[in-house]
Amino acid sequence: MTSDPKPVGVAVLGYGNVGSEVVRIIESSAADLTARIGAPLVLRGIGVRRVNANRGVPIELLTDDIDELVTRDDVDIVVELMGPVEPSRKAILSAIEHGKSVVTANKALLAGSTGELARAAERAHVDLYFEASVAGAIPVIRPLTQSLAGDSVLRVIGIVNGTTNYILSEMETTGADYASALADASTLGYAEADPTADVDGYDAASKAAILASIAFHTTVTADDVYREGITAITTEDFASAQALNCTIKLLALCERIVDEDGREMVSARVYPALVPAAHPLATVGGAFNAVVVEAEAAGRLMFYGQGAGGAPTASAVTGDIVMAARNRVQGGRGPRESKYAQLPIAPIGKVSTRYYVSMDVADRSGVLSAVAAEFANHGVSIAEVRQEGVVADSGERVGARIVVVTHRATEAALADTITALEELDVVANVASVLRLEGTDP
Repeated sequence: MTSDPKPVGVAVLGYGNVGSEVVRIIESSAADLTARIGAPLVLRGIGVRRVNANRGVPIELLTDDIDELVTRDDVDIVVELMGPVEPSRKAILSAIEHGKSVVTANKALLAGSTGELARAAERAHVDLYFEASVAGAIPVIRPLTQSLAGDSVLRVIGIVNGTTNYILSEMETTGADYASALADASTLGYAEADPTADVDGYDAASKAAILASIAFHTTVTADDVYREGITAITTEDFASAQALNCTIKLLALCERIVDEDGREMVSARVYPALVPAAHPLATVGGAFNAVVVEAEAAGRLMFYGQGAGGAPTASAVTGDIVMAARNRVQGGRGPRESKYAQLPIAPIGKVSTRYYVSMDVADRSGVLSAVAAEFANHGVSIAEVRQEGVVADSGERVGARIVVVTHRATEAALADTITALEELDVVANVASVLRLEGTDP
């Protein structure tokens, strides 16, 4: 007679929007989860800062003793949803050292410590899953680590921050300036009280580091990611983008590049960029996320959906819990960290793309030729140029603006060009420099 399978014990650290939703799914879907795993999934405890009776769960499940919870003998899987790098890192390492598999959505921690955590999990022969760390409910990590394990990933490009995508979408569709769009995002709950991590690109940079590490089998940290935010984007930039049949998105880009000496390198960067209307990422609006993966054999794959929020993120977390629990029941292991390639990180100056440059100039003859000469002097080929008058509120023409779109050039060459332009007496200022992604050279 077969005995009943041993339950799989779960401890959840953190009971915010995501943690409470994970607990709800575990409790409400118990029968389905048991059938999928092959054993009951039992909630053993919930780690919180302060224990009180108003949490909507039995108070005996709550504890503020995280250290004790993650080392309990009846806990098999620890789900870390507390947020900050510390004490999360300490709790995860303690859980791993005590033989617990770990599921986390902590992108900031993973972007700096993935290697340390993965090595600890390998030594302890336990699983480390983090599908929810990059794009909420959108499955990206598992396709990269499993579905494309036999392919060679060439490029990963995505919109991975819902707050900035909402702000930029509002600027485009309503004509609002950056400050107004940010205020609207805050009112709707898309932006935090301090939106710095989102609007300055730190959140997206952490996600780019995770994606690049997995896609290219190389250790990439958030510090390796070149980063620019969206705070300098103007309504004039959107008007120019529309004239070029483009929109503007904050992109996370990770790709293999080959330098002038033939060395293969990894580039990871985050910045606002012009995206052609025909590109699949151009239509991703509001707070949605999308990631496009380009692989040698599979070609272009796109993953789209809600990248944040309690329920979507909890869906990805629960999926990881099921995977870890199945491995416990069946005696298997999930994918290990793969960093065999260890390619060098490309400095931003070696990266090649196209550019949009807008500058305010003197309204007189010879200006356009002087500007074009500086691009040519630094080896940056011009694909398109447009000159228009600048009119004051009184209707008087008070200057001119030149918009240049280049062919592909290195960041180093473009930077030298901008420096030279700023030294020209006919250029009042270089108002905006944006990359143009998703086009042919």
